[in-house]
Amino acid sequence: MNLQTISLNNGLKMPVLGYGVFRVENGAALAEAVKTAIKKGYRSIDTAQIYGNEEMVGQGIKQAIAEGLVTREELFITSKVWNAGLNYEETLAAYEDSLAKMGLDYLDLYLIHWPGQDQYLEAYTALETIYKKGRVRSIGVSNFQVHHLENLLKETEIKPVINQIEFHPRLTQQEIRNYCVEHDIQVEAWSPLMNGELLKDETLQAIAANHNKSAAQIILKWDLQNKVVTIPKSMTESRMEENINIFDFELSAEEMTQIDALNENLRCGPNPDEFNFKMN
Repeated sequence: MNLQTISLNNGLKMPVLGYGVFRVENGAALAEAVKTAIKKGYRSIDTAQIYGNEEMVGQGIKQAIAEGLVTREELFITSKVWNAGLNYEETLAAYEDSLAKMGLDYLDLYLIHWPGQDQYLEAYTALETIYKKGRVRSIGVSNFQVHHLENLLKETEIKPVINQIEFHPRLTQQEIRNYCVEHDIQVEAWSPLMNGELLKDETLQAIAANHNKSAAQIILKWDLQNKVVTIPKSMTESRMEENINIFDFELSAEEMTQIDALNENLRCGPNPDEFNFKMN
C-alpha cells in the first residue's frame, strides 16, 4: 500500500497516517508490532524519549529492514525530547541518546514534547543546530498553544514543520489549528481515538454503518479530511490493518459537520498551560 503523503514546510514528505507507540512496554512484543505495522504498510513510526521504548522500536525497524520489508529511506521516524529544564547541551545529548537507543543514524522528525513553563526556547535552539548540521531531516514541537508558537516564531530562526497536539472529535482545537494553517505548520494528532473512549459514540457508529467501516476508521478519516496527520496506536494486527484501511471512502460535508459538533473541548491528556514535568 502506498500511503498518501503531505509536504512539510521544508519540502520533506511525510505519510498522513502513522503508527504510534505511546504507553507500550519496551519489550520484544513491541519490536514485533513495529515490524508487523511496517509489513501492513505503515511507513511513519512515532515514539518519544519519555515512552522508554525507543530501543524496541529501533529493533522492530532493524528487523523489518533486515527482512527486506522496507529500506530506511522509505521510513519516517519521529521521536521527542523530554525537555524538563534541559539546557542546550543536554538537548543535543538527548538527541544522540535517542539515535543510539534506536540504532539509527538520523531521525526524520524530532520534536519538543511539551512547552513547559517557557523552558522550550533553549531546547529548540539545540534542535535548530541539529537540523543545520544535517543530523535530522526536520524539527518541530508538540502540545504548543498559540502563545507558545508566537513566542517561538519570534525568538528562533527555523519554523517548526509540525505541531503534534491532542486532537479528536471531543477536542477539535480550532484556534491552534487555524494558527498552524496560517503559519504553514502541519498539525498532527495524538490520541486520535481518545484512548478508545469514542468508539461507542452513537453518531460515529451511525456514520460508520453508512460506510461499512468501524467508528475508529471514521475518526481517522475525519482527521485526514481535516488535513491533520494522525498516528493511531494498536498492538493488534487486525486493528493495525483496520486503521490503515481508510483510503477507499470519503466522508460527506454533512458527516464532517456532524463529527465536528461532538466537540466538548474535553482533554484526555494534560492542558499544556498547566503541564508540570515533575508530576508526569
